[in-house]
Amino acid sequence: MAVSLGYKNVYRDPKGFPDWQAAGLPVETSPVASSTAQTTTVPGPLSGWAMVWTLLGIFVGGMALNLTPCVYPLIPITVSYFGGRSDQSGSLVGHGLLYMMGLALTNSALGVGAALTGGMMGAMLQNPAVLIGISLLLVAFATSLFGFWELRLPIALTRVASKSHAGYFGTFFMGLTLGVVAAPCLGPFVLGLLTWVAGMGSAWIGFAVFFTLSLGLGLPLFVLAMFSGRIEKLPRSGEWMIWVRKLMGWVLVGMAAYFIRPLLSESAAVLTLSAVALAAGLHLGWIDKARAGFATFKYIKTAVGLLAIGVAIVLTGSWLVRGPGVGWQQYSQALLDEATATKKPVIIDFSATWCTPCRELDEKTFHDPTVVRMSEDGFVMIKVDLTRSGNAEYERLVSEYEVKGVPTVIFIDARGRERRDLRLVDYLPPDPFVQRMENLKTMNEE
Repeated sequence: MAVSLGYKNVYRDPKGFPDWQAAGLPVETSPVASSTAQTTTVPGPLSGWAMVWTLLGIFVGGMALNLTPCVYPLIPITVSYFGGRSDQSGSLVGHGLLYMMGLALTNSALGVGAALTGGMMGAMLQNPAVLIGISLLLVAFATSLFGFWELRLPIALTRVASKSHAGYFGTFFMGLTLGVVAAPCLGPFVLGLLTWVAGMGSAWIGFAVFFTLSLGLGLPLFVLAMFSGRIEKLPRSGEWMIWVRKLMGWVLVGMAAYFIRPLLSESAAVLTLSAVALAAGLHLGWIDKARAGFATFKYIKTAVGLLAIGVAIVLTGSWLVRGPGVGWQQYSQALLDEATATKKPVIIDFSATWCTPCRELDEKTFHDPTVVRMSEDGFVMIKVDLTRSGNAEYERLVSEYEVKGVPTVIFIDARGRERRDLRLVDYLPPDPFVQRMENLKTMNEE
């Protein structure tokens, strides 16, 4: 999904999205093409397997939140509540589903609300101070999960959320207010996730992310309510729940490193993320001495530690073995004039370091060996970096080429005319990008 620009001469619709962008949905690659132009669709910010794996990870994270010190002690209370209500008010399954729907309603509303700020957030993320502030806020929340301070809500709000109501409404109300009761553990993680969703700018993704989180959080309680006779077989509370809370803290530190990436060089960004993963693995796997009354806990600790260290190795290794990328040149009118005089096609990439699909293009498509080889064979490759506003020349180009968001990749033929049917406004994998280059080159040869 392209991110709208902060330039004042760029059109936005009333919701803050560019006119060719539907929040979270595939966008056309030719937003201003004529009626005869070809149009295709490309993935949004999260689509295909990326969406599946992301939601799966969030679902697992939601289940893990049940193991924190704020939620785990509520499990027996919640299960006994379901059991008592089933005799008085009807089906146990109905109560369990209402509980999950109440939980999902609260969290999904938060997710959609955060995502609808995406137009404003996209412009704000051009400001380094905003990125630094977000990262520091996430680290501050992480320190709460590490136990350095405690997040507390007003007593009056907690008292209202803890009230018990009869019947199906009582079950639904419990689901609605679980986030308030368990805020000391859930709050920092949920707030960090809200910040991430706001940066995505998609209401659909905001809903999907928090609905999935709610399912992960509520499903174990639902299952235990169905089989309440098994409650005595649950592990007893202990130090292991503090360990789970610290695990969530490291997730927030990783999100902080993700937000700070645009301010770092590519190598520094990779090393920062790898360092966070390595530190998390060592701390959670071996440095932290938490114990549990069940034997499998030590194996879980070791597995989590090895997994985090594996992530650090993969991040660093993939960066080290990656080949050279496209040799971009800085924009100049003389460069365009020379390309027209020598009858060379031109590709101009409008991008920004804070733009996720822009980084995906750089890291995958523009480092693909075939794309790099073709770019060196008769193409003029120009990069226009819109990370920071205020460059008068770049603002002129944004207006001239009707650039309404980043990324935008423009293809210009040998006669100096843009091929609007090839224009790209989102991430595109290497193979279809090569096809566009071949299309442009074939027109050049004709």
